[in-house]
Amino acid sequence: MLEGLIEGFEAIERLPELERRLAIGRPLRVKLGLDPTSPDLHLGHAVLLHRLQRFVEAGHHVLLVIGDFTARIGDPSGRNEARPPLSDDAIAANMATYTDQASKVLDLERIEIRYNRSWLEGLGVVGLLRLLSQVTVAQMLKRDDFAQRYADGRPIALHEFLYPIAQAYDSVELQADVELGGTDQRFNLLMGRHYQELHGQAPQVCMMTPLLEGIDGVKKMSKSTGNGIGLTEAAEQQFGKTMRIPDELIVRWEHLVLGTSSGELRALEAALRAGRLHPMEEKKRIAAAIVRRYHGDAAAQRAREHFERTVQQHQAPTEISTYETTPGRRLVDLLVEVGFAESKRAAQRELQGGGVRIDGVPVREMTACWGTETGVLSLGSRRFLRIMPTLPNTERS
Repeated sequence: MLEGLIEGFEAIERLPELERRLAIGRPLRVKLGLDPTSPDLHLGHAVLLHRLQRFVEAGHHVLLVIGDFTARIGDPSGRNEARPPLSDDAIAANMATYTDQASKVLDLERIEIRYNRSWLEGLGVVGLLRLLSQVTVAQMLKRDDFAQRYADGRPIALHEFLYPIAQAYDSVELQADVELGGTDQRFNLLMGRHYQELHGQAPQVCMMTPLLEGIDGVKKMSKSTGNGIGLTEAAEQQFGKTMRIPDELIVRWEHLVLGTSSGELRALEAALRAGRLHPMEEKKRIAAAIVRRYHGDAAAQRAREHFERTVQQHQAPTEISTYETTPGRRLVDLLVEVGFAESKRAAQRELQGGGVRIDGVPVREMTACWGTETGVLSLGSRRFLRIMPTLPNTERS
C-alpha cells in the first residue's frame, strides 16, 4: 500500500512518520490546496490531482482546499516580483470552473471540498497578529525566492509574508495528517508543520512532486507562459500540443503525466536510447493517452487521425468551419478578424514566415487580398477555415 501512495513523489517530509500513521489503521486526513488564480486547470495541476486520487481510492479522508482567501494574497513561490492582487469577482469566476475541471480526475463524491475564506477571514486582526508573532523575519527569508529578492534589492511586500502563514494555518484548521504539493511549495508545506506543532498537533507529512515542464520543455507549465495544456481543451489541441514536447521529455511526461511505473520507465528509456522505439510514435501514444483520459477513446482516435492527416500528411481536415467575408478583403486584416493572428503586425509576421496558405499554396505578399472564390485559409498545420466571399446585402438586391 505504501509503495502505491508514494510512487511519483520527489520528496517526502518525513517518510517514517507516514509509515507510522498508516500503521495505526485509521484513515488519514490528506490535504491539497488549489488557489483559483486562473480560470483553468492544466496537466501540471493534474500531476497532483491524480496522486491525490490514490489516497481517495485507498480509503483516506481527502480534503480539497479551494484557496479563495489565499488567492487574494497570491502565492509568491518561485517569483521575482509580487503577484498582482485578484479581485473577488475574478476569484469567484475562476472558482466556478475549478470543481468541474477537477472532477475529470477526482471522485468528488468521496472528497470534502473546503474554502479557506471560511476560517481565515474569521481570524480578524488579533488572530492574524498572533500568527505573525509565531514566525520571524529571519525564518521567512530562508525561503529561496524571498532570500534572492532581498539579496538582489528587489522589493518584497509585507503582505507576501502572509501567504505561507495563511496556507500553514489551513493545515491547523483541518488537522491535516498529510499535505501534497509541488517542490516549489516546500517552504509553505513545512510552515504548516511549524504551526501545527505550535497548536499542539502532530505535524503533517509533506509529499512533493516535481514540477512539470510545459510543451516548450523549459519553463514549468503555466497558462501565463502559453506552454500549458488545459484539462478542458479540445481533443485535437491536447493531442497536437503534446506532440510538440521535446524528445528528452518523453520519459518525464510518462512518469509525471501518465504515472507510469519506475520499471516500465526504465524499459522505455532503454528502448528509446537503443532506437527500438521512435520518439514520434511514443509521443503519439502519450498524446492519445492524455486525450483518452479527458475526452474518451473515440476522441483520442479522432485526434490521432487529425494529427496524422493535417500535420504528417499535410492534408486539410475533413470538417472545416466556414467564415463569410466580402471579396477584396485584405489578408492581413482577415487573419486578425478570424483569430489567426492577434494583431496586424503578427499577421504580417505569419505571412513573411510562409505559414499562411490558401488552398495549400503559401502566400507571402503583404498586400494580398481575398478574391471572389471560396477556398481554405490555413495557418501552419493545425488551423483551417473555409472562407466564403459574399456580396454585401446592398449589392445582392
